[in-house]
Amino acid sequence: MISADRGDARMAHADATVTVLVYSDNRNTREQGRLALGRRPAADLPEIEYLECATAPAVVGALDLHATGGALIDLLILDGEAVPEGGMGLCRQLKDEIHGCPPVLLLIARPQDSWLATWSGADAVITRPVEPAALAEAVATLLRSRLAGNN
Repeated sequence: MISADRGDARMAHADATVTVLVYSDNRNTREQGRLALGRRPAADLPEIEYLECATAPAVVGALDLHATGGALIDLLILDGEAVPEGGMGLCRQLKDEIHGCPPVLLLIARPQDSWLATWSGADAVITRPVEPAALAEAVATLLRSRLAGNN
């Protein structure tokens, strides 16, 4: 988990980066998320480095490395429609099993599924197709909180 000191130091350096893990079994969905978000969601935040995962085991492996002092992951963007393991179930698993799990933004296909996103423990929800401004705003809010040491 990022401490407040580490977060403040990262926010103070313009050349710092944050890592966003993007999970979907669909390469186009991962690409659309990256393109919609861009390199920096807000001027006051560091640039984003992306880590793409096409399978749930790859996400769990990346977070295992994160938990043991490996690559720092600041935010997860999970595709709720991924197959065979959707982002909602994966989010629930990660929130239940990983102490200090990074914040999760869940992409859902239907607004009616927002109750499932709440059940999953997601920190934010965006419906697809992704609207770039809404995605940037949600990501910026989550990253500011994370970098300030609030989660």
